[in-house]
Amino acid sequence: MDFRYLGNSGLKISEITYGNWLTHGSQVENDVATQCVRAALDEGISTFDTADVYANTVAESVLGEALKGERRADLEIFTKVYFPTGPGAKNDTGLSRKHIMESIDGSLERLQTDYVDLYQAHRYDTETPLEETMQAFADVVRSGKALYIGVSEWTAEQIRDGVTLATELGFQLISNQPQYSMLWRVIEDEVVPTSSELGVSQIVWSPMAQGVLSGKYAPGQAPPEGSRAADEKGGADMIKRFMNDQVLARVQDLKPVAEEAGLSMAQLAVAWVLQNDNVAAALVGASRPEQVAENVKAAGVRLESDVVSRIDEVLGDVVEKDAGKTAETAPKQRMA
Repeated sequence: MDFRYLGNSGLKISEITYGNWLTHGSQVENDVATQCVRAALDEGISTFDTADVYANTVAESVLGEALKGERRADLEIFTKVYFPTGPGAKNDTGLSRKHIMESIDGSLERLQTDYVDLYQAHRYDTETPLEETMQAFADVVRSGKALYIGVSEWTAEQIRDGVTLATELGFQLISNQPQYSMLWRVIEDEVVPTSSELGVSQIVWSPMAQGVLSGKYAPGQAPPEGSRAADEKGGADMIKRFMNDQVLARVQDLKPVAEEAGLSMAQLAVAWVLQNDNVAAALVGASRPEQVAENVKAAGVRLESDVVSRIDEVLGDVVEKDAGKTAETAPKQRMA
């Protein structure tokens, strides 16, 4: 496993980070989830990412139980706040001081830890003054409940405003967690340059485009039984933007590129996002322990420039690069 600094900080994290969105507490049984976490530890992964909203807090509990007994100083545990949890009452969502202060305590209890290494604003809250949010985060850091603060899916302008306030309040905002893959490159033109300037790293989710870049979905064919695209509980909705024959056909054309690089399709996808110098880690999940061992093989891989060029040629115009998509796909108001 290789390790990278997170933003302009002294914190090192594993460049393959284990995330439990859409799996723990929902798609896989708890004992299998624990096996996946153990497999991640065995492969040298030390960084684990979750959120209070995943399976409505259950994912945090499953991760906390799976990591119980591990030396805390050897781990980097990340979680998030914003989306509705609990019964979804009026203050059970957003980035108000009330919700942040209540949420961090709940997350720590479920994760069975005294602190998280990174506490992240899961989205930007348009209904709470940013000053209120950042003051609350400053107090969370000063209380020792979180060491650093991050955000997720913020625009370049929002990141700049957040870093400015964090600096004034005396704490570090060091990361952004956006979607990023060969197929979804909307952060490249604005978010990445701004983040690089400000000392903020990307922790990218869905580097395999919800599994599409693994090559398991063929054009003109029904998705395999048990796959995310066949999951009507939520997975199918998340992956649908990529599930068209033009995209799937282009992805199939990547197979010889991966073979010549000595990588599986999934490994090629993960290695590709790690070529970006502003990316500190790629988030990978798993529904089976063997998937973890397979994905970890992308760590430390350097793709030759001709391989990167061939990927661009193969995918062509199916790649989404519109920087406006970050704001377009963000919630315009709270969900409760």
